[in-house]
Amino acid sequence: MRRGLLGGTFDPPHLAHLLGGEAAYRELGLDLVTFMPAGSPWQKAERDVTAASHRWEMTLLATEGADYFEADDREVRRPGWTYTMDTLESLDDGDEVVLIVGADTAVGLPTWYRFEDVIDRVALAVIPRPGIERADVDRILGDHHWLDVPELPVSGTMLRRRAHGGASIRFFVPALVHEYLTRHGLYG
Repeated sequence: MRRGLLGGTFDPPHLAHLLGGEAAYRELGLDLVTFMPAGSPWQKAERDVTAASHRWEMTLLATEGADYFEADDREVRRPGWTYTMDTLESLDDGDEVVLIVGADTAVGLPTWYRFEDVIDRVALAVIPRPGIERADVDRILGDHHWLDVPELPVSGTMLRRRAHGGASIRFFVPALVHEYLTRHGLYG
């Protein structure tokens, strides 16, 4: 199995996540792209994060309709802080894993728990993000695949701020995700 692994807080999952997963699937000949919401993201310990159950449900809805996308709840179910290396160790040893990350995340990878072990276990694919230069990612990561995706200025932080301010985030997120967050009164 050649698996793309796209993890994150997914608070909420949005179009930049989906476009990055699509690009990785097409460009790298992946069999599957697994979207995995973090249960308790340790690097966001100082921030209010929407309940994992809501982020899981939104991720499940966001991946509907593409048979090569799946949502995986193993990090949501696991107690304690969420670490990528723990997740990698829980995958089938026979899986060839491509870790898909945004460029903003890529420049911070050296701060991750067991960073060297993560890098030894996976290939890396990087989604361009506004404000992050490719040369900076190249210098930090070395070997990786830079995905052919436009730099979309969409982030969970931006979407939550818009929603809190009364602006619409419809069409920044898949329709089913928008229906879910509206029904549950998230971000408004």
